[in-house]
Amino acid sequence: MLPGFVDSQGDGLYTIDTGFVRPRFDAAYLIVDDGRAAFVDTGTNHGVPRLLQALAALGLACDAVDWVIPTHVHLDHAGGAGLLMQALPRARMAVHPRGQRHMVDPGALVAGAIAVYGEQEVARSYGMPVAVEPERTVVTADGMTLALGQRTLEFIDTPGHARHHHCIWDERTRTWFTGDTFGLGYPELVNERGRWVTPTCAPVQFDPEPLKASVARLLARGPAALCVTHFGRVPNAPYLAALVASQIDELAAIGQRLRHAEDRHQQLCDALRAMYAHRLAEHGFADLDAKLALLADDVQINAQGLEAWLDRTA
Repeated sequence: MLPGFVDSQGDGLYTIDTGFVRPRFDAAYLIVDDGRAAFVDTGTNHGVPRLLQALAALGLACDAVDWVIPTHVHLDHAGGAGLLMQALPRARMAVHPRGQRHMVDPGALVAGAIAVYGEQEVARSYGMPVAVEPERTVVTADGMTLALGQRTLEFIDTPGHARHHHCIWDERTRTWFTGDTFGLGYPELVNERGRWVTPTCAPVQFDPEPLKASVARLLARGPAALCVTHFGRVPNAPYLAALVASQIDELAAIGQRLRHAEDRHQQLCDALRAMYAHRLAEHGFADLDAKLALLADDVQINAQGLEAWLDRTA
């Protein structure tokens, strides 16, 4: 029997709730084929026991894992990767070329997180990342493939959320593992019209035009589903392309409008809340206060990300 924090999607795909922040907020994915396994994203150090429990529940030994694949090196996606690999003797890490140095020496990554969230919050929420031996890393490239059992995984470079971001295509199930490129798709934000998805511009490398291009590449493949880290499997639907792309444009427009505003951070937060309220109502949600409360942290983080983009493009 699978633990309650593991959901089977069929065809050897499993969603693991890492327990970060709140239930069903942060996912790692386990792909199993012909007795071999790969993790896509890992959550933080605190989530590693859940990943190992998922393996055990499926009857897989630790040496059955061939790959650990962070979509990018933000700590909620890759903070636990080094600790996890200590328990996986045969695993190698497939990592974006811009992210590899941060997995080998996570000092700068931790310093950046502290600058955004503060030292106490980083220690409480993430723990201290463990360095990965360089010889256990494989740097990916756009269009590169690797084998897992009898299936093939393909990587594409997807900048826009972060320059160290790639997405992973599973041809067997026609599924993208999108990290944060496709944005946030919280399970609480679904109704009869389907899942509501919104981009994330978390600090510090948000770039709207590359992000739109990355989203277009994902949807051009005609996927059956997109597995987002926050959170879970999002079935593909025609409305998603316009929904995400138009919000990226709106985020950029909000930033440009408030570029020189006094008390810029607060005004950005106010504008983001207004944007979310309008978009959620447009999608058919009535309980807007509850939905906006769910997005309260994202308002703050996305405002910081917009400010980083505005300062970088001044």
